[in-house]
Amino acid sequence: MSPTHAARRSAPDILVVDDTAANLQVLSGLLKDCGYKVRPVPSGKLALQAAHSAPPDLILLDIKMPELDGFEVCRRLKAEPRLKDIPVIFISALNETIDKVQAFGVGGVDYVTKPFQFEEVAARVRTHLGLREMQRALANQNERLEEIVQARTQQLAESHARLAVLDKTKSDFLRLISHELRTPLSGVLGITELAFAECEDRPVVAELRAMFQQSRHRIVALLEDSLLLTEIELTGDTVAVGASPLGAAVRTALDRARPFAQSRRVPLPTSPAAAERVVGKPILVARAIQSLIETAIKFSREAEPIRLTSAPATDAVRLTIETQGFAVPPHVLPYFFDLLAIADTITPGGDLGLAPAVAERILHLLGGSVRVENLDPPGIRLTVDLKLAADVP
Repeated sequence: MSPTHAARRSAPDILVVDDTAANLQVLSGLLKDCGYKVRPVPSGKLALQAAHSAPPDLILLDIKMPELDGFEVCRRLKAEPRLKDIPVIFISALNETIDKVQAFGVGGVDYVTKPFQFEEVAARVRTHLGLREMQRALANQNERLEEIVQARTQQLAESHARLAVLDKTKSDFLRLISHELRTPLSGVLGITELAFAECEDRPVVAELRAMFQQSRHRIVALLEDSLLLTEIELTGDTVAVGASPLGAAVRTALDRARPFAQSRRVPLPTSPAAAERVVGKPILVARAIQSLIETAIKFSREAEPIRLTSAPATDAVRLTIETQGFAVPPHVLPYFFDLLAIADTITPGGDLGLAPAVAERILHLLGGSVRVENLDPPGIRLTVDLKLAADVP
């Protein structure tokens, strides 16, 4: 920035300190001609008073002065928090290297030797005023950024607190609904079973009974899945405790999925020979596998058997569940395991409900994973990796 341009905005304030009146008058006059605001003072003591009264933008400081020399003046300036960042340019007849080293050692930013060329002085003044302005701008920007960060941090803390309240409310609501609906629902389902028992054994009754059983299974599954998801969110850190024999968990999952498979007329396989022990409580491992088997059933054609195999993998055991009949629409594949992401009916077996999300969340907490892919001929493959628990008691 040129001195003339600086003068049009707000002229930089320069404090000129020299005990020689002629030097003081010449230097001050030349700087004023450049558009600067100049305050000439003839001693170090007066320089300190002037700086305290109104901190300048830059100081031109002679070294050899009575009472307080320039070195001591600079030391005292740098000891004051309000004044320590003011650039100090020493102007002196002292030309020894040791003098220059001392000048920089006490905090000076530059050194001009007498007799000086004013063009040199003016260039160095412009340079250090420009640097000082950039330092101020950077400090202001940092201060604004810090304020923005603090404000954003406060907003995030408040948002987190609100989300925590909402999350707890959601969990409490799901738990309440899941528990409180069981009693009236058991009554409704029980009465309906009794009503069917009193009906004549006719084809239309059998058809209605099959529709009722499917709806009954769906309602009960949704309640159980929503309650389990809530429990996982609340106590997820304890889920991975313990170990399960994989073969027993698969047998349990098949037994629990069998009524649903029979209602869809989909044959289930025998449990594969799996001697490995995997991370997680047996009931949760079995529940995850059951949810995936029932998901596969929905993509299976009637009388088409589910295929279930196991094989070792790196630090894991891999279960593969395959079925033939129907594929997952391509646009659904990326969010197949998202909670409530698939509300539309995408298979003849109806919508997927919460089963994929329940399985994925359990497996994730157990250090495992699951993925889905389409097959050709149409069908799906669910690939499950379960973490081995060789060192878990």
